[in-house]
Amino acid sequence: MTRPSVLFVCVHNAGRSQMAAGWLRSLAGDTVEVRSAGSLPADRINPAAVEAMAEVGIDITDQVPTVLTTEAVEVSDVVITMGCGDACPVFPGKRYLDWPLDDPAGRGVDAVRPIRDEIEARIRALLAELRAR
Repeated sequence: MTRPSVLFVCVHNAGRSQMAAGWLRSLAGDTVEVRSAGSLPADRINPAAVEAMAEVGIDITDQVPTVLTTEAVEVSDVVITMGCGDACPVFPGKRYLDWPLDDPAGRGVDAVRPIRDEIEARIRALLAELRAR
C-alpha cells in the first residue's frame, strides 16, 4: 500500500488542525503524509497551542497557517475537518471525517490542554485504522 495522506482543516489553521498534524507527524513518523490548512488562515499559530504541544514534547513552532486549496484535498486520502463548518471541496473516493472540537482561539494553555488530549486520542485511533488497512 502507498503511504496514506491526511489533511486536517479548520478555519484559521492555527490551533486544532496544527495540533492534530503535530500529533500525527510525531506518532506516525514518515508512514503517513500529513497536511493542514484553513479557509481563512491566521497570521501565526496560536501560542497556547504551541505551549500545550511543547508540554508533550512536540514542537510545532515551525508550522505556518496555510490556505486550503482544492489541490490539497484532491491529493489527500483522508480529510478531517475540525468541527468548524468549513466548506471543503468534495471528491469521490476520499474519506471525510468531522471532529467536533472546541476552538482554542483566545484561550490560555489550561483550556487548550484538554483539546490537545482529545486530539491525541483521536489521532491514535485514526493511526490504528490506517495501519490496519
